[in-house]
Amino acid sequence: MQLVRQKGKLGAYRVRAALVSLVVAALGSGCAAEGPPEAPRPARPAAEKEARQGSQAQKQDARKAREAAGGPAHREKVAQSQKARAAAAKKWGLEQTPLAAPPPPTVKPRITTRKGFEVEGGEGLPPVFTTVPTKEKIVFLTIDDGAEKDPELLRMMSDLRIPYSAFLSDYVINDDYGYFEKMRDSGVALHNHTLKHPYLPGLSYAEQKREICGQQDKLEKRYGSRPRLMRPPYGNYNKDTLRAAKKCGIAAVPLWASEAFPDRMEWREWDRDLHPGDIILTHFRGKEEWAGSMPDVIRRVMRTITAKGYAVARLEDYV
Repeated sequence: MQLVRQKGKLGAYRVRAALVSLVVAALGSGCAAEGPPEAPRPARPAAEKEARQGSQAQKQDARKAREAAGGPAHREKVAQSQKARAAAAKKWGLEQTPLAAPPPPTVKPRITTRKGFEVEGGEGLPPVFTTVPTKEKIVFLTIDDGAEKDPELLRMMSDLRIPYSAFLSDYVINDDYGYFEKMRDSGVALHNHTLKHPYLPGLSYAEQKREICGQQDKLEKRYGSRPRLMRPPYGNYNKDTLRAAKKCGIAAVPLWASEAFPDRMEWREWDRDLHPGDIILTHFRGKEEWAGSMPDVIRRVMRTITAKGYAVARLEDYV
């Protein structure tokens, strides 16, 4: 009986052992499949998938924006705007209606310093340029200093719907800040042309910084935003100018490819012509200094621009 009991116990034990073995084997196979514990690995597949999805979403958004910009609604808006421009052109003595600029790019072009305009050791400083890289037949109109405050200019530019940018010096605008408030309220961007319009390369770094940062502070206080663009007086600058500009929050330094006067155009390029992306300069001047008024200057430059098949675009949409 004892032996029988032992055999019975042994049989039960073997059954239990077999069951345990099966469980252990099952667990072991699971552990073997997982392998030994490892350090967490970067979730590259998920990150890459997310990045791809993000990139695709951005491309879709950009495509939708382009479609919307060039779609029927946009074309209808442009057509209505051109009708109003045609009427304004007759009112202001223009024989041709200014052309409509194409929709701005969804991504701004990369701006670099024009060849020959570099300063030694200027890597990482704001780029100096005369032309914005684009293939579109557009140019950009900029007006400097702020000495003449002709209300006719505000009415003319508003009627014609011509975008332009103003580069202001405090010493000539401080007798009528309100004039430029009206300009800002109509959508014109106000930028830095220094406090007192000095020849910057003749100043120390600290003096240049006071001129540029001081005007940044003035414009921010008076008009609510700190400019990103600065034009040095006379177009003259050195490395200290660009260092000071960067320190003051300036991102780019646009110069010009041509200059408009009431009776003529002056050209930087050898071919004496416009090119896609060219920046045009003129000044806030009146009959006391020039042979014409501010509207005369605009008539001269718009006749040139339109006759050559160009439209005026908004500089801040590209820079």
